[in-house]
Amino acid sequence: MSDRSWLFVPGDSERKLAKAAASGADVLILDLEDAVAPDQKAAARVRVREHLMAHAAARTSRLWVRINPLDTPLALDDLAAVVPGRPDGILQPKTRSVDDVRQLGYYLDAFERAAGLSGGGIGILPVATETPQAMFSLGDFVRAGARLQGLTWGAEDLSATVGATGNKQADGQWTAPYQMARGLCVFAASAAGVPAIDTLFADFRDDAGLRTACAEARRDGFSGKIAIHPDQVTAINECFMPSAAEVTHAERVVRMFRDNPGVAALSVDGAMIDIPHLRQAEKILARTGRR
Repeated sequence: MSDRSWLFVPGDSERKLAKAAASGADVLILDLEDAVAPDQKAAARVRVREHLMAHAAARTSRLWVRINPLDTPLALDDLAAVVPGRPDGILQPKTRSVDDVRQLGYYLDAFERAAGLSGGGIGILPVATETPQAMFSLGDFVRAGARLQGLTWGAEDLSATVGATGNKQADGQWTAPYQMARGLCVFAASAAGVPAIDTLFADFRDDAGLRTACAEARRDGFSGKIAIHPDQVTAINECFMPSAAEVTHAERVVRMFRDNPGVAALSVDGAMIDIPHLRQAEKILARTGRR
């Protein structure tokens, strides 16, 4: 299933929930954390649950929920409210290690049983780099279990925690510590066999900048990107789909290996290709629904 665009939607805004439904995003993240003021948390839970229930039968986008951090008393209240609405997944913020993901899985087991749902149906997407502790255990997500459906990363909470005065260079590129966090997220996701989802691009009016960021993310191994405004969805969806030229080349690579069984390296247009190129071609075709 496609995972290109992940659009944050404040859980306390009925208007924004309605608008987001028509955005074309692959995934809507109904937010109960940073986008909701403390005195609106309870009301937001009710609204998110009602939205989930209202779209239980037919969903044009997958519906995920960002809960509050697991080490706060808000998290269990969030889960109790939204699990009966059968969200497709939970975005887990401030993840400290794979142990947090596994703990969330245990909570989901209990809440699913209480709601009469089949076990294991709700996925988990951790924000894997928001705490300093997490940076030393990213490779452990291979032990997260079947609920893990991806990894994403973020720099704002991490830079605030360590006391950084900024996380971007003058040209807009990430500074070295956050480039490292970004890269480790890609490798951790690949090791765990799940997609890597790139963090948000803050200026939703800068379409050219967003498209550049998407191109860089896809180049580096991310399969999708978080959006903070519906206007970003089209660019993200377009950028994370292979071009016609890429598809044509991938089909040719796959066909050549298929026509030459037992051969580990071939020449295409004067360049040598081998098994890693075949795997990349297969991934491109899988992205478009082809094999």
